[in-house]
Amino acid sequence: MAVTFNADEVFAMAEQIERNGAKFYRKAATLPAAKGKTALLEKLAVMEDEHEKTFHAMREQLGLKDKGGVSFDPNQEAELFLQAVADGHVFDTSLDPSETLAGDETMTDVLNFAIGLEKDSIVFYLGMKSAVGQRLGKDKLDAIIAEEMGHVALLSRELDRLN
Repeated sequence: MAVTFNADEVFAMAEQIERNGAKFYRKAATLPAAKGKTALLEKLAVMEDEHEKTFHAMREQLGLKDKGGVSFDPNQEAELFLQAVADGHVFDTSLDPSETLAGDETMTDVLNFAIGLEKDSIVFYLGMKSAVGQRLGKDKLDAIIAEEMGHVALLSRELDRLN
């Protein structure tokens, strides 16, 4: 059974992704393996907080018309993608990634997992772009995607330094 998403629901999912990311980075910063990387992980958490605020502001600006459905999607690709996300086939926004941290991870484990989270976010936001029109903040999405790509690069550089 197909589910129709509206812009409000899509932004709510994006807010949850960012809350999850911030919580993950904050918990990772408390791990024994985080020694020397705490500031980096806290900085990433703050960046995720800012992304959540951006999505919340975008969501608050939605009018009643915008809460009614996604933008023009003749092949239903955006709709099918968002449905795959909602069904947990891409990744599950309701799962808390910080709960995967048991405390015995190495910094390599943490960085690899964080890179995966950032990549998942990028994939989701790219799918969002197809469902969200220009006037609903597509340019802000582009900026967030660029920042998330920057996070992947930063985490990758840190990973290279460890190896």
